[in-house]
Amino acid sequence: MAFRPLHDRVVVRRIDSDEKTAGGIIIPDTAKEKPQEGEIVSVGPGARDDAGKVQPLDVKAGDRVLFGKWSGTEVKIDGEDLLIMKESDIMGVVA
Repeated sequence: MAFRPLHDRVVVRRIDSDEKTAGGIIIPDTAKEKPQEGEIVSVGPGARDDAGKVQPLDVKAGDRVLFGKWSGTEVKIDGEDLLIMKESDIMGVVA
């Protein structure tokens, strides 16, 4: 990818959820909610603190993360739909 986020921003690829419910009902694309889980594609160098020192991010490329339903900005890079968000929009890393 030819895109590198700045400061404390990360690029996230959404991970699609299951197309069936636990009871076996198939969910059509029009009724699906956007997934709130994704994989980090790229991270910025980090945010600067009050002293001007760069604080590295806690997440790294390849981490699976959970984020808020309305978090981030949707962009299309190299034909792929991705999200750009601040690290603070990420709720946690899925182990």
